Amino acid sequence: MNGYEIRRPSRADARAIHELVAEIDTMVIGRPDSTLDDVAEVLSELDLAAGSWLVYEGGRLVGWGWACPKGTGGDVDIDVRALVPEVADRLWARVLSRAVEIARGLGHGRARVDIGVYREDAELQAAAKAHGLAPATSFHRMRIDHAGGTSVADAEIPAGVMMESGEPGEERLRTAHRIQQEGFARHFGFVPRTFDEWVSAMEAAPANDWSQLLVARVDGEPAAMLLGTDHFLADENCGYVRTLSVLPAFRGRGLGRLLLRTAFAADARRGRAGTILHVDSNNVTPALGLYLSVGMRSVLVIDAWRADLPTGPDRSEAVGEISESLA
Repeated sequence: MNGYEIRRPSRADARAIHELVAEIDTMVIGRPDSTLDDVAEVLSELDLAAGSWLVYEGGRLVGWGWACPKGTGGDVDIDVRALVPEVADRLWARVLSRAVEIARGLGHGRARVDIGVYREDAELQAAAKAHGLAPATSFHRMRIDHAGGTSVADAEIPAGVMMESGEPGEERLRTAHRIQQEGFARHFGFVPRTFDEWVSAMEAAPANDWSQLLVARVDGEPAAMLLGTDHFLADENCGYVRTLSVLPAFRGRGLGRLLLRTAFAADARRGRAGTILHVDSNNVTPALGLYLSVGMRSVLVIDAWRADLPTGPDRSEAVGEISESLA
């Protein structure tokens, strides 16, 4: 790539990357959609020596691409952010090549590659399609506003239901982990995680706050959990429901609605302007309807594009030829 400088990122590059991402987001949806902490969290999850690239033009950062495995099953998340079409093309080739390498190294015959694309981002949609990806599902960002200074009533807890809140000990964390893993087992993009892996992933985020963990029991049996965080505190002064999970045996009893209303009331007491969450519109449970029923509205749609890429030599060699200049 004549005229461009390519190198691996370090965590010290978080601010420059955030400025690039914010500029691109503003062009697409009219405003930045991630914080510096969000970028730092992504960098903490990447293999910076092998799975991410920065591209500079005249000293200005104009591209960032990465590929990151999800577990050991051959699933790989990717992202490509670029201001220059030529840079975008080469980063696409490199991240797909790396995805194939990751899956092959894990012993799989295919790499299942996912990328999130804003519904408004026609350019990235076209690039994803050109590289063999297709829409697989859509995630809606839902929001409910809490009127300034107005308290939100706590939800009434039904008979037989017990709510556990506050700073959790290991037992409650393990209970929440089991509910999350069982409740999400059939969801799009789910990757099993051990308890230690799950805790490490949650705590890698600067916005994590275990004191916002709620666990609901029915007649003493673990039934549902909700984990709130501060992911949208800095930019929107909103609480964020990172995870809401109800075990299959306890669905249809209003536990999801109970946990949501409890979280809304807690966010209002903390002075939050609202509460935000993301929901898969093709979820195995009718989750979108649940969130609409409690007063939330969709404010943004992110489509998940997916491809299954063979990891045999023909595929990797072809991709490798295209991306050789970014090696």
